[in-house]
Amino acid sequence: WRPVGLWRPRPRGPPPPPSPAPAPSLAPGHLFRPINAEDEEQQPTEIESLCMNCYNNGITRLLLTKIPFFREIIVSSFSCEHCGWNNTEIQSAGRIQDQGVRYTLTVRALEDMNREVVKTDSATTRIPELDFEIPAFSQKGALTTVEGLINRAISGLEQDQPTRRANKDATAERIDEFIVKLKELKQVASPFTLIIDDPAGNSFVENPHAPQKDDALVITHYSRTLQQEEMLGLQAEVPAEKPEEEDLRNEVLQFNTNCPECNAPAQTNMKLVQIPHFKEVIIMATNCENCGHRTNEVKSGGAVEPLGTRITLHITDPSDMTRDLLKSETCSVEIPELEFELGMAVLGGKFTTLEGLLKDIRELVTKNPFTLGDSSNPGQTEKLHEFSQKLDQIIEGNMKAHFIMDDPAGNSYLQNVYAPEDDPEMKVEHYKRTFDQNEELGLNDMKTEGYEACLAPQR
Repeated sequence: WRPVGLWRPRPRGPPPPPSPAPAPSLAPGHLFRPINAEDEEQQPTEIESLCMNCYNNGITRLLLTKIPFFREIIVSSFSCEHCGWNNTEIQSAGRIQDQGVRYTLTVRALEDMNREVVKTDSATTRIPELDFEIPAFSQKGALTTVEGLINRAISGLEQDQPTRRANKDATAERIDEFIVKLKELKQVASPFTLIIDDPAGNSFVENPHAPQKDDALVITHYSRTLQQEEMLGLQAEVPAEKPEEEDLRNEVLQFNTNCPECNAPAQTNMKLVQIPHFKEVIIMATNCENCGHRTNEVKSGGAVEPLGTRITLHITDPSDMTRDLLKSETCSVEIPELEFELGMAVLGGKFTTLEGLLKDIRELVTKNPFTLGDSSNPGQTEKLHEFSQKLDQIIEGNMKAHFIMDDPAGNSYLQNVYAPEDDPEMKVEHYKRTFDQNEELGLNDMKTEGYEACLAPQR
């Protein structure tokens, strides 16, 4: 069919004489007016069309409208006066969006059942509490409410129930039980979650508090997968799968080794992990079934950074202990309030939390037989006990302190809980390495350009 809203019946008889000048076209703003029941000028276009139920002529009404805080849509409604059959659909009047969208609504009260919903053909609807899903392209698009979506699902399930009961189908009883659960959702006796996932990005769930934030509604925009691109017709076919060597990040590799404690045969697991807002790292873990010894180690998956990194965190709240932390082998740790400094390579590379690293530091200090043994200095023992107590106060959140990670290689990381915004309690500095730091990292004698010419005479 032709573009909606611009179609008019052509009168019979000889064609009219050509007009001297074409009429000016309507601006898009005049075609799509904000949806409003009190707008008398906003009238639907009526077209006589064939009823697919009784094959008589019915009436199709088309309305071009705009949803507030959303976009333009076309509402199509068909009704047949002969057999009473009717149907309502919506289509997006805009293009497929650059990203898909996922609306997660927590329905807590009856008012939430009246929220307006735009569900396009490509959207998938889910209710996790009932393990219920309406797949994409199984229903036509609709402009409805949350209650209307549930009623539509109930109608779809009840459609073939008489046939199932007549055939004594075992699923008929189970479907009846499930329909009862769907009807109970409309009473909102307990909160439930409604998820509308549309790869085309053209679905919508009303925010009654707009433009303020809605605590019950979470909107997530995401990049479409290749399968979703193909489903929407944006890509002819899914390209061939990547070679196995490029899929290592989805696999856990295993290789045989010996336990560092009892030297018994053991296995080491290795996994390539992408840390958000940072880089890829390699995590290796060994578990010995003979003696129970466990160890884990972290290696940077990338090269040495051009600049060193110094991360300073002001610990002010117990929640800071849950921050993810990556300490490389080249990173040193300092806590000025305790006059404590941990040098490079001590404790090795670790991927843990801030609490986990502080507990490792406490264990390193308190279980050292050379500092707390029988032959230790009493004054030194007292200082170490005081240090351990202050460290416990920091872990419990009873003492504020600064935690500094200095990595000349730039391969250490501390989670920013406000990402991608700046963290007010964390400062990240990048600095140029000194000659001594480059020497310690072995970079001064490393030749990365023209080394082929040096190796040529040796071949």
